[in-house]
Amino acid sequence: MTITRTIRTPIMHRAVVANGFVFVGGTIADDTSLSMGEQTRNILGKIAGYLKEAGTDMTRVVSASIFVTDLSKKKEMDAVWTETFGDDLPTRATVGVADLGGGALIEVVVTALAG
Repeated sequence: MTITRTIRTPIMHRAVVANGFVFVGGTIADDTSLSMGEQTRNILGKIAGYLKEAGTDMTRVVSASIFVTDLSKKKEMDAVWTETFGDDLPTRATVGVADLGGGALIEVVVTALAG
């Protein structure tokens, strides 16, 4: 099995392609002063770019893990999520956490089918 790692950061690769899947590591917003909805929009845009670089797209996302610091703001995240995915909603889990660091309200991890 071939493993392809793309978009290296100092601590990880943003996307890893293996066994027909693309695994995208935890992604936070570039501007953590934004609202939950706007952080979600920024994150999903970044993930779309990572998937494109890995040869696939958002319609092929099959699973997501979402970590949020304030579950009372989940409806904001849900609105952007459903707007982005439309009828191609992946499975997901949303977990409340105490802190993501740097003011981040949300962090998203996804798995998609490779192109």
